[in-house]
Amino acid sequence: MMLATKTTNDTGNGTSMPSEEGGAAACHLRLHNLGLRRGDRWLFRNLDLTVPRGKFLAVVGPSGVGKSSLLACLAGMVRPTEGMVEYRCQQNCLHRPFDFQKKIGIVFQSFMLTPNSSVMSNVLCGRLGRYPWWKTVFRFPQGDRREAAAILQDLGLHRCFHSWAGETSGGEQQRTAIARALFQQPEIFLADEPVSNLDVYYTGRVLGILRQEASVQRRTVLCVLHNPDLVDRFADQVLSLDPHHPEGWRLRDVTR
Repeated sequence: MMLATKTTNDTGNGTSMPSEEGGAAACHLRLHNLGLRRGDRWLFRNLDLTVPRGKFLAVVGPSGVGKSSLLACLAGMVRPTEGMVEYRCQQNCLHRPFDFQKKIGIVFQSFMLTPNSSVMSNVLCGRLGRYPWWKTVFRFPQGDRREAAAILQDLGLHRCFHSWAGETSGGEQQRTAIARALFQQPEIFLADEPVSNLDVYYTGRVLGILRQEASVQRRTVLCVLHNPDLVDRFADQVLSLDPHHPEGWRLRDVTR
């Protein structure tokens, strides 16, 4: 097994042990010997690391290496072949992915929007888990609508509030999916190539917002990225998956 690249907090066994001021542990996500096999091929194996709360972790590697599958494991949508995923919430309790899903904001490559609903309605759905069903049958609270509108405006979607999501462009749909995840106010973001359809301006805008969510709001971000310049600009750490050696993953800190 190729162990994680050593950092100043590396224990030497492939697991980075985070700390806050005063030495208190700040573990948010723990992967213990995680492995996923597709048919007779292992995508990754013996993935053993700790992600501190409030970090931006970029996940990189060539197409087909297992980046999206890793995020699916972390979201509780795919059961790993071996190993364990464990979250630690703000109350310091441990959770498995399925039990933590309401606190995870996911940006899928396919966006997962409702095409015949408005952009605003798609964003408001990010908080469906907060309310009993009967409270949102007719209308979300006005405060939620104002907050959703502010996020959409921040992402340049102020002209699309009442447009059907299916009638907007690919870039607008991607920003709508990002707005929905931001509106959810999760503890952790899992973003699968969230800027693939965006121009240079909105690429920087979206990643800057996610970076701020991590550094200011203490929400952890795991983001699949392909552009090395974006990785170096926005990420705190980089997890590289190896297409030839499923145990050859590497973790490194980004230095600026």
